[in-house]
Amino acid sequence: MRFTAGPDTGIFTDGSCQGNPGPGGWGAVYVRDGKVVEERHGQEPGTTNNRMELTAMINGLEMAPANEPITVYSDSQLVVKTLTAWAKGWEARGWKRKEGEVKNLDLVQRAWELVQLRPLARLEWIRAHDGSRWNEYADALSTAHLRDRT
Repeated sequence: MRFTAGPDTGIFTDGSCQGNPGPGGWGAVYVRDGKVVEERHGQEPGTTNNRMELTAMINGLEMAPANEPITVYSDSQLVVKTLTAWAKGWEARGWKRKEGEVKNLDLVQRAWELVQLRPLARLEWIRAHDGSRWNEYADALSTAHLRDRT
């Protein structure tokens, strides 16, 4: 794959799942000026893509410095919208949506807690698989478990 420039500072998160549900993985990488500061990844034997995306975001937010501005990127619009547009209202309604339950509530609540603890962190959607170097890196971390199985 040919990499585009993309951002060279920030935290990049990604989740993956082979089947949905199925075996899944997540990855997060914290990069400053094109250099890796920290990376994390993991896997679950039976999960969903949304759970892996949220787990990646949680790990990315845990890496984010509490007292400095940082952008945390996700290629999941659902995760970004959950934490930037919807979670505040759900919390105010006792963690209920207007139409039904909040799915993956355990992970949504943990991610929301971390967002509150890092007021200088900005969450931003990034297009998946467009060649952005660090988003592709996070994707590779999230799918490493699939390569290890062969």
